[in-house]
Amino acid sequence: MHFDLDAWLASTSTRRQWMRGALATGGSLGLAACGGSGGAQEATVAVADGSATAGAGTGSGTGTGTTGTGTAARVFAHPGLLHTEADFTRMRTQLAAGREPWVAGFRALTSSGRAQLGRDPQPVAVCIRGGDGENFRAMVEDVQRAYQLALRWKVSNDVAYANQAVRYLNAWVSTMTSLTGNNDRHLAAGIYGYQWANAAEIMRTYSGWGAAEVAACQQWLLTHFYPLQSSFLKTHAGSNVTNHWANWDLVCLAGMLAVGVFADRSDVYQEAIDYFNNGRGNGAAQHMVYARHPGHMGQWQESGRDQGHATLSLGMAGYFCEMAWNQGDDLYGMDDNRLLAGAEYVAKSNLRDASGAFYSLPFYVYSNRQGTRTAVSDGGRPNGRPCWEPIYNHYVKRKGLSAPWVSALAAQLRPEGNTWLGDDLSFGTLTYTRDADVSRAAPSGVQAIVRGGAVQLSWWGSADAAAHAVLRAPAGSSSFVELGRINAGSLNTWTDASVTQGRWQYQIRALDGTGATLATSATSTVDLDAPLLLSLPLDEGQGTTARDVGGRNLTGTLKGGATWGAGRRTGSQALALDGKTGHLELPAGALSGVGDVTLSGWVFWNGVSRGNARVFDLGSTDITYLTLLVSADAMRVSVTNTSFFGEQTVSTAALATGRWVHLAVTLKDRTCTLYVDGSAAASIDTMDLAPYQLGRTTQNWLGRSQYGGDPYFNGRLQDFRIHGGALTAAQVLALAQA
Repeated sequence: MHFDLDAWLASTSTRRQWMRGALATGGSLGLAACGGSGGAQEATVAVADGSATAGAGTGSGTGTGTTGTGTAARVFAHPGLLHTEADFTRMRTQLAAGREPWVAGFRALTSSGRAQLGRDPQPVAVCIRGGDGENFRAMVEDVQRAYQLALRWKVSNDVAYANQAVRYLNAWVSTMTSLTGNNDRHLAAGIYGYQWANAAEIMRTYSGWGAAEVAACQQWLLTHFYPLQSSFLKTHAGSNVTNHWANWDLVCLAGMLAVGVFADRSDVYQEAIDYFNNGRGNGAAQHMVYARHPGHMGQWQESGRDQGHATLSLGMAGYFCEMAWNQGDDLYGMDDNRLLAGAEYVAKSNLRDASGAFYSLPFYVYSNRQGTRTAVSDGGRPNGRPCWEPIYNHYVKRKGLSAPWVSALAAQLRPEGNTWLGDDLSFGTLTYTRDADVSRAAPSGVQAIVRGGAVQLSWWGSADAAAHAVLRAPAGSSSFVELGRINAGSLNTWTDASVTQGRWQYQIRALDGTGATLATSATSTVDLDAPLLLSLPLDEGQGTTARDVGGRNLTGTLKGGATWGAGRRTGSQALALDGKTGHLELPAGALSGVGDVTLSGWVFWNGVSRGNARVFDLGSTDITYLTLLVSADAMRVSVTNTSFFGEQTVSTAALATGRWVHLAVTLKDRTCTLYVDGSAAASIDTMDLAPYQLGRTTQNWLGRSQYGGDPYFNGRLQDFRIHGGALTAAQVLALAQA
């Protein structure tokens, strides 16, 4: 159906104002690009227990009232969403002392038209976002007022604001009986759900809001908001999971976690945590940052779309992590500060250099159900969304890490005020600003990855360092030499191409303005000799395990119809797969931290009548994987972090059947080569994603696909190896002739 934007804008002056303002800032609009009701239906997904499910998220909650670990339901800290009692004490103390920027932050609150007395609540019985009869702006205005009035009471102790905040909460709880609309109702449930819960979480500390009223509010959120949040994360409105951008998942996650805490529902809380950790959608931690560039710059999932939505989803991720932090769960730090990697990328995207031009950022081609993006979008750029203070204050003030781009954008927007759109609760300068919690943090997250035969270093710097020195020593030695220095505010990365073989260790040293050492990082070691990371002879001939002789004890486990059969040499044995359920399961994290890589093995294929079988498929879901596929007419190697839409592929002719064939795949920087019987059959130089970009993969299989509807491999496998480097053509040939 053709969408006539001009006609839609002309329907009312209010809608015209809202849409034009939203388009200018990139706010959440609920248009086709945000939605997905017309998207392709979800594929059948393989899960590790051997079953398959159509479009089910891997991290959905159990609804049992437990934490998901079999323990008793957790006891939540209250108030414990975006703000704790300690936070409110800090605000009052700093205001009493007349300190900035708290004074300016409080002035922004008291100047807000939504933080004033005298206006009556305007609840509606049926709140509609998206479609005919849309009226959700009434909720936007009132939930923003409820929060700002609650905050103003908590900081000033003026009960007039508390009483008014209670009026807003009670009015909506007693009036609204339905939250509906088109797919945008899920956005409403997430955005306004986390906001109502935060306002209520503050007011539960007010003696003038009775226990019965609190209970009614809890039930209201559980009845009308939580089901929409949960159902979206489970089904994505019936569309392909990549049809919805990260903000859809993240607003639902923020809403669900907030409702879980306020309503004292540990199962709801855990459902949100599990999805963030392991979910398939674009708002799960692995997918909200598509990939990490050198210097821990995390390409944000929506950065190629527009900056309004990029900052929306980033802000929601920050609120989600802050609320979890206040309940004792550190999601900020997961996967070596993955959120900070994305935040630095988005912040820099919205800043200008000394000449006034926007910074240029590295960008991997990104493809999903919505199309292909090739660069950071200029749409809505720069965006001034008030979402940066929680992220800045956590990483820089709490943890002592350097975050130059987040710091610069937070300073530019300080003090944070309110916006008309209403996606954010705002006033972060008042609520999140804190003095440093740590006197000094050493550089951390030192990552040494082999890319293109060189060592690519990335690290998190110390917040108070003037520069960072890069040090190198032979493995096992304490004789470090300095390779160079990176000044504070520059990208924390270094490529060492001066060594091409051997094992080396690296450290990062934080320096003050005189060059004196402030602190030194832990050591990171790298091997440039393409070490054998996994070696499975696959010749046991009996039992259900396949031993790893590569030294890391990554033992494989035979599953389904996997057994043993004749090997390629007389009297030898090989792994035999029946083409029905048989496969070999490898341990999680088999490719963690690997850049350049070689995967090789001997294959005897009986063929396939339909679809694509897998020689290997190393991934976590149908969204993230590195695989070697064989079909009746082609053979290809593909890697993706956005399902089949984003596959980067090298392909060649079909694999021969009825005989043993040696296959090898090498990746050196962005050049991927597929070898057949020791000869290069195909190669591309545009494969962006190395194995480490896929995270700690949890479904690593020989003979089985991440897609539950694809056929299993029918044939035999022997001598499967993974090397932590790209073997030369001569080395691959030697394997094929062994």
